[in-house]
Amino acid sequence: MRSMVKETGFTAGNLVLPMFVREGLEAPEPIGSMPGVYQHTLESLKVAAREAVDAGVGGIMLFGVPAHHDAVGSAGVDPEGILNVGLKALRDEIGDEAVIIADLCLDEFTDHGHCGVLAEDGTVDNDATLEIYREMAVIQAKSGAHMLGLSGMMDGQVAACREALDEADFANVSILAYSAKYASAYYGPFREAVDSQLKGDRRTYQMDVANRTEGLREALLDIEEGADVVMVKPAGSYLDVLADVAEASTVPVAAYQVSGEYAMIEAAAERGWLDRDRTIMESVSAIARAGATIICTYWATELARKVNHG
Repeated sequence: MRSMVKETGFTAGNLVLPMFVREGLEAPEPIGSMPGVYQHTLESLKVAAREAVDAGVGGIMLFGVPAHHDAVGSAGVDPEGILNVGLKALRDEIGDEAVIIADLCLDEFTDHGHCGVLAEDGTVDNDATLEIYREMAVIQAKSGAHMLGLSGMMDGQVAACREALDEADFANVSILAYSAKYASAYYGPFREAVDSQLKGDRRTYQMDVANRTEGLREALLDIEEGADVVMVKPAGSYLDVLADVAEASTVPVAAYQVSGEYAMIEAAAERGWLDRDRTIMESVSAIARAGATIICTYWATELARKVNHG
């Protein structure tokens, strides 16, 4: 009867698996703060992606970890850079069986760790960053991405990338806008995963954790600029924002269960303080209940198997 009257749920196809590919690795490298998650080689990336797709996962979101960082994040626009090579490897392995989403941001590639290039006074230069984003968008599309995940929170990034894609005849490549991305403390393990060079914080362009209505405003602006999907990040501590966006949005809504959310549950479960399986399912079900139709989670493959096979 509980199953019969269940109001909300999710399918394997609603799930997106974030993955990391690192330049120069000879074997997959465990991420210490994220048990069970790895920085991949190109070969292990393909193996893990195949496992995810065979389990029914709807999408793969790829982040690149380069060997070289510089002030302008040049590895991000290099067609032979690790992220773009990784996208090609994924497209070769899984084709159109799942949506391949490229992370479009400079933070993994810069030697200062910010999501854009810096002006002389040390602040992020929004407009100069947009020019690089335009170039990244076209290169990622050429590398095989079906969708671009614009995670930098630069003003006007959706319109700039949409224009660049259309001009390059990539009208069918979609845009997932990180619309309500908060300056959260929950990103800590992710920064280990991408070897972030960040010193300081990103509060000048990511959102204030105290603000709710701003999240909805940002999402509506991105929809006006041409976003195909809007994202709320993090998910678990921002279910109010997610519900607001889901109620008002005219496009699908995504939410990202971030590294810190993953790490906390895994750590508590390892100590016997939480029932791991029930807590994972409850946390993801809450995200679906709040209105997300696309859920990015590091448990995507595991959850897809459970949803499909019990």
